[in-house]
Amino acid sequence: MDLFEQLVAIENIKRLKARYFRCMDTKDWDGFAEVFAPDAVMDMTSEVGATEEAITKGNIEIAAFVRAHVGDVVTVHHGHTPEIDVTSPTTATGIWAMEDVLRWPEEAPLQALHGYGHYHETYELLGGSWRIATIRLTRLRLDLE
Repeated sequence: MDLFEQLVAIENIKRLKARYFRCMDTKDWDGFAEVFAPDAVMDMTSEVGATEEAITKGNIEIAAFVRAHVGDVVTVHHGHTPEIDVTSPTTATGIWAMEDVLRWPEEAPLQALHGYGHYHETYELLGGSWRIATIRLTRLRLDLE
């Protein structure tokens, strides 16, 4: 790949991650599933109270898992300072600094979470569109209410 093709790939991956955040926060679960490769793997074992079940495989299953955990939660996610490396014409890696704010319904035992950390991801170009192949969240800090 020449430099121009790499820059286009990086920009398309940035747009992909923007859709990830927007679809999650607006509860567009069909759109959320579409940002992932069909055989994608999500590792959320660093989350509060996570178990081995926090490793989810498949784009439809990932959307269902996230919906089950934050479907009734007001969420705001921001991704910052992406470090994206195009590793081949059809693969890339990325690390995103992230911040999220979650607010649960009044009756929930946990009221709010404000978190900071990083998304570690790999991407695949499938059918002309970039998709998240693997995603792992690591936390630096969690403020809970």
